[in-house]
Amino acid sequence: MSFVTRSLMIVAAAATLAVTSSGPLTAVDGNASRRRPVVAQTTPTQPTTSAFTPAQMEYYLGEDGVAYIRPGLKIKINSVTIGSDRRAVVDFNLTDDFDQPLDRAGKITPGVVSTSWIFAYYSPDTREYTAYTTRTATGVATSPNPGATAIQASSDSPAGPYVELEMGHYTYKFTKVLPENYDKAKTHTIGIYATRNLTEILGKNYYANVEHDFRPDGGTITAKWDKIRDGACLNCHDPLALHGGSRRDVKLCVMCHSTQTKDPDTGNSVNMAELVHKIHYPAGQTTPYIIWGNQSSIHNYSHTTYPQSVLNCANCHEGRTAAQKPTQSDIWYTQPSRRACGACHGATDFAGGSNHPKQTSDTQCATCHIPESGVEFDASIKGAHTIASKSKQLKGVKVSIVSVTGVAPGSKPTVTYKITQGDGTTVIDGNKLSTFSPILAGPTTSYVDYWRENAIGKGVFDAAAGTTTYTFTNAIPATGKGTWVISGDFYLNTAVKRGDGGADITVRDAAVNPIKYVSTTSAPAVARRQIVDINLCNECHDSLALHGGQRLVIDECVICHNPVEDDQSRRPAAAGAPESVSFQRMIHRIHSGEELTQPYTVYGFGGTPFDFTEVLYPGDRRNCLSCHISGTQNVPPAVGADPVVTLRDFFSPQGPGTASCLGCHDNEDAAAHAFLNTTNFPGSTKPSEACGTCHGAGAEWSVDKSHAR
Repeated sequence: MSFVTRSLMIVAAAATLAVTSSGPLTAVDGNASRRRPVVAQTTPTQPTTSAFTPAQMEYYLGEDGVAYIRPGLKIKINSVTIGSDRRAVVDFNLTDDFDQPLDRAGKITPGVVSTSWIFAYYSPDTREYTAYTTRTATGVATSPNPGATAIQASSDSPAGPYVELEMGHYTYKFTKVLPENYDKAKTHTIGIYATRNLTEILGKNYYANVEHDFRPDGGTITAKWDKIRDGACLNCHDPLALHGGSRRDVKLCVMCHSTQTKDPDTGNSVNMAELVHKIHYPAGQTTPYIIWGNQSSIHNYSHTTYPQSVLNCANCHEGRTAAQKPTQSDIWYTQPSRRACGACHGATDFAGGSNHPKQTSDTQCATCHIPESGVEFDASIKGAHTIASKSKQLKGVKVSIVSVTGVAPGSKPTVTYKITQGDGTTVIDGNKLSTFSPILAGPTTSYVDYWRENAIGKGVFDAAAGTTTYTFTNAIPATGKGTWVISGDFYLNTAVKRGDGGADITVRDAAVNPIKYVSTTSAPAVARRQIVDINLCNECHDSLALHGGQRLVIDECVICHNPVEDDQSRRPAAAGAPESVSFQRMIHRIHSGEELTQPYTVYGFGGTPFDFTEVLYPGDRRNCLSCHISGTQNVPPAVGADPVVTLRDFFSPQGPGTASCLGCHDNEDAAAHAFLNTTNFPGSTKPSEACGTCHGAGAEWSVDKSHAR
């Protein structure tokens, strides 16, 4: 059933639906199974479409549809009591995202809500949970350990009884009986993961997780788990949703992913400290990290590609913003352990003394591996995880464009650069840089002409002015009217000393690429359209710096990655037609990765092939705004955008909108649809696309609506 059809059904149903009560339910004619809503004392606030964005399905439902759906799912635990039978009873509420009550059975409000319950206690000495709710898992016949068993932390099973106190207000009683000697002074946690099933109505589910800390003796909680916040994971994962999508909170994850739990099929630990480090750093493993999941699904993480340096421990443990920073954000450098460190340093055998002195406990780790010594690349935790390009020993190179002259069709521009180091007072002669490569490109509508020139030894240094002037050897074409751009690559190779006595590291101290727009006519220069924000890229990539770390801004990337650029100069003849590296095709294809139906392999320097068909994008490709600046994800594309040469696709050239869409939707059916909706009008050299008719802003199948989640 299509999203539009479902929406119409929702509105039709809403037209006949009475307003749901937020009050208690009473039996009808003495029959407790037949209930009717009691009139609420106050009128609840009704959700409206204004609460949603065009990226959300609910935005398109209309007021009646939203009022009927009652979007969202929230759980609130009011209290936990443990009776003489040592079974916990939880008093809780289920509400929508507007704090209105939900019927767990899905009869009064749409969508059955299923809840699963975990009960565990926390040990501050090990900084781990031990679950009371467990299960016995058995290795399947085809696994390396058929028939092997393992006790695993799990949810309460069989499920205990629920009691409805009023709509949206319930109690749940655990089946699990606590041990007689359970420690009432320890911090205990109730974890819930819930799903509200609206797939038949809306085509999606709502999920909620909650973790409730308490002490059974009623004492003040002094020890609790708060090592990583969900927001840090969400910088890349959109959303972080495991085991079918219902487990979304990191704290909920660690309630099961502790030392208590193993994978019986492989014998591998799924302890969070091991599992996460091993998944994100397969290169550090001596053997592939493999886990057999439910239904015998095999998860081999040896091909995982982490999109930033694995040395960026702080990005996960501390987050990128204050809101993402947990109270225990210092754990990664103040509490080194064999389990966590050995998960990345897979060749280290602490028990046998291989690649590290023999270590039988974690008590002595911090003796050598102190948090921070103030020295980089030493044995301290922060020092050992220094990223060379972020070394404090680098003074920094800064480049600004002071002036540009000789800008006209047929002319060779002269550019004056100011190049400094450190605080900006130390002037550098451009000829003394390791790379001094000015770039001339245009027009900015779609870069089809560009030149990167080697200016070392050719620049004119003016010591008094502190500038270096360079005249391009290539001229702007005689037909080159409009806005052009001056940019360049500039870096200084710098020796960075290691605190552990090892050999110096040579690092490219690269400048942020300067961008200067110039007009070849009397008309004012018009800056290149902005499609993607580098800060959005860096949410996941941390510091996106390509081609040896010298290309740092999107404004320069698009100069080379233009509609007519491909890998022809690097691709061997035997590898067939060249592959386009135009940004709208390349970025969508790379981030589609394993979802592609056609391979996407680009040949780089030295004829090295880069196969992107194994990339597993950790986000949701429907979320265009995770990369795009708002509004630029729509069709038709900007005026002046050129068609893209796509010799390895079903047809070429492709209009700019088509090249973008077929970057993700790369199957033959989608290509045929785009091809049939593209034409070449008489006298035109560019294909015209009909995309905007159906997929334009406000259209029935607009990009936003089609990608709504």
